[in-house]
Amino acid sequence: MNISHIEHIGIAVENLEHAIPYYESLLGTTCYATEFVADQKVKTAFFKVGQTKIELLESTDPDGPIGKFLAKKGPGVHHLAFAVDDVNLALEQANQAGIQLIDKQARKGAEGLNIGFLHPKSTFGVLTEFCSE
Repeated sequence: MNISHIEHIGIAVENLEHAIPYYESLLGTTCYATEFVADQKVKTAFFKVGQTKIELLESTDPDGPIGKFLAKKGPGVHHLAFAVDDVNLALEQANQAGIQLIDKQARKGAEGLNIGFLHPKSTFGVLTEFCSE
């Protein structure tokens, strides 16, 4: 797999309305996009810092992945996403290397990217995401 850069860092927040102004002030930039991702039961907000994005994630359902994360761990870093040429190929190579997958095939994520996740049990506790155009 060819990882070109950190695509984004996902941060779970309780409330985007409160978190966005904080990150705008901290980063010295504005939120450039917000999006509702229905199948992931989440609202997102994006900031660009160099080549890397910060993705804020607010749950729209307590039974969704971010809702469960917030209930268990509270707000904070949720995942680390790497840009790859082909998510399906990266997932296949990770699987062949014995890494436990959450997604066996790419699916659509925020910003229209193809995404796939690796299980944190196989990645030293870090939920890891692959992203491609």
